Order: sequence, then C-alpha cells, then structure tokens
Amino acid sequence: MKAMILGAGKGTRVQPITHEIPKPMIPLVRKPVMEYLIELLKKHGVDQIMVNTSHLAPIIENYFRDGEQFGVSMAYSYEGYVESGIAISSPVGSAGGMKKIQDFSGFFDETFIVLCGDAWIDLDISKALEIHRQKKAIASIIIREVPNDEVFKYGIVALDEDDRILQFQEKPDPEDAISNLANTGIYIFEPEIFDYIPSGVAYDIGGELFPKLAQAHLPFIGINLPFQWLDIGNVQDVWTVTSQILNGEVAGFKMPGREVKPGVHVGINLNVDFDRVNITPPVYIGGSTKIEPGATIVGPAVLGASCVVESGAVIKNCIVEDYTRLTSQANLEGKIIFGSKCIDPIMDTQVDIAEARLEFMIEDARKLIEPDAD
Repeated sequence: MKAMILGAGKGTRVQPITHEIPKPMIPLVRKPVMEYLIELLKKHGVDQIMVNTSHLAPIIENYFRDGEQFGVSMAYSYEGYVESGIAISSPVGSAGGMKKIQDFSGFFDETFIVLCGDAWIDLDISKALEIHRQKKAIASIIIREVPNDEVFKYGIVALDEDDRILQFQEKPDPEDAISNLANTGIYIFEPEIFDYIPSGVAYDIGGELFPKLAQAHLPFIGINLPFQWLDIGNVQDVWTVTSQILNGEVAGFKMPGREVKPGVHVGINLNVDFDRVNITPPVYIGGSTKIEPGATIVGPAVLGASCVVESGAVIKNCIVEDYTRLTSQANLEGKIIFGSKCIDPIMDTQVDIAEARLEFMIEDARKLIEPDAD
C-alpha cells in the first residue's frame, strides 16, 4: 500500500527550531516525529512512502534515505531549485505536491494515505480505510472535536447524518466556525482526486481542494475515530507534547533507552553517578552524556546525547539539544536549548545565546576548554 508524508513546509510557527531542522524532524524524546509516522504506516501495511521536501530537504532525505532501515521503500519529491549553487525552497502546496508526484510517474494508482509530517498519532489506519471504502468516498478526512476556542488553528468541517462533508472552513474565527470538528491532517484518497487538482501551480489541500470537493457534493466524508493526536503546531506544542510523553500520559508510547530508576530513562555510555546527582523524574538522558556530582535535574526534562552538565548546574523542565554544555553557573527553568537559541516555549520568546552573552552557562560541549592558569 502507498502513502505520502507532507514534509515541504517551512514550519514558521515552530521557529527558531525550524531554522535548524525541518518540522517533520523535530524530535519527540530523541526520535523525529516523522519516524513515528513511518512506523505506524508500516504497522498497517504501507510499504511505499513518498515524501515531498523543500525547506532543509537534505536533513529529511539523508536521515531516511530509501527507507530500507525502517522496513519500507521511500522516495522524495523536491520542491525547489538551485541557483548559483544555492538551493532555493519553492513549495507548491500540499495538494500541488501530490499532483507533482502523480504527473511525474502516476505513483498513486490505488487508494492511498496522506499524512502531515508534524504530529504523533496512534490512529487505527486499517479501520479508517475500511470506513472510507464502505462509504465509497473519493476523499476522507480523519476528524476530531477540538475546544471551541481553538478552532482557529484548524480546518473545520460540517457533516450530514451520513458523515458526508457539507462545508469546509480553513482556520475560521471561533465566532464564525460551523462546528468544532477539526481536520487532523490525515487523509485517505482515491486516484480520482487528481481530476480536481490542477497541474503546475501551487495548490493547497485545506484552503482550495477541500472546499472545492464540498461545493461539488462529491463523496467526501469525515471519519471520527478515537485516537491520540499530538500536534506539533508551534514551539509551545513541542514542550507540551514532550512533557506529556515523559509524564506517561501518552498511552502506548515506548520510551527509548533503559529505565535505571523509576521515571529515569537513559541511553548508553553515560558518565553519571546516580547516587551523587539530584534527579527528580521524569527525565530522559541521552547516550554519552556526562553529569557531574552535585548537578540538579528536575523533570520533565530531556538531555540530549553527548551533553555535559557540570556540578552545581540546576536544570528544571528543559529540553536540551545534543552536545550542550551546561556549566556550574547554569540555572535554567522551562527552556528549550536548540541550535544557537535559548527558547522560552510558554512565553514564546527566544534569545541568541552568543548575543545575550550566555556562554558562561550554555555552550557547545565540543568546544575546547582552556586549562586553568596556575
């Protein structure tokens, strides 16, 4: 069976993280969110996956390559061009990305699935496919109820008694919303859908294709199944979802590493004396990380691989990128350390570590340390 993962967006609402990596590569406790999607698709019989890429495309393509190590076959459709040796991102929209692949090879020759690459889900895809086929739909959206004051974040649908979509609104104001049934970015299509997508132009699934299908009164349905949907729509979501995972609130989520103490999961090759550090779970510590005696880590928290936490450092409720040194003067709470930035996901603020002169407490663990003068 075939599927497509949408991976070409710039992820502007997740900046500055997406200055460094594309949105589908945002890690949820060490693993890119897109990798979880591939595992789910494989579980439900999908063995061929196309991914459209654009922004920072090589990061996705070099990580997943041909998909063999994940037990599937994968290929990519790049949306952009090279000018003067520089790759220029030029996405063609979610539906336009589908059409580009179809025009190239006719790849989608059977019922297929399309997923946004920025959410962790545990949907029973096989059940959704069964409903789609029973309804003889040309297109199906997996939907779910959201709070009324959050409808502005999503595409919203109105259904009839047979679950046919009568109207589709893209991110309406709460006072104008036709319901609180939201598009989750999970779709099932028949190849006939390409009759409704123009070639060679940017075209969006939610903003253009779905309103067209609803207006044409086509067999276009909403499927409302119980499942967990952890959307990574902005920087605060990165923190919220990570906290939920660490706190054990996501049923079925398998924590990486091994559990050395209740709520403390670790990778291999650590330099930590757990009797001499202050750790309050839940915490994940990446491989090859050193935590000196006298350091304090309060969860929920994730320390990446090859980090150094010096004696006296206090780290509370943080996500820390690989190869980060937190010096003895570090006292951080509620921060994401990623790339060159120190991010407050709740206040939605960021500072450049160098510009703010924070290297005295946050720096690259690979940096050579000058020996103390005698």
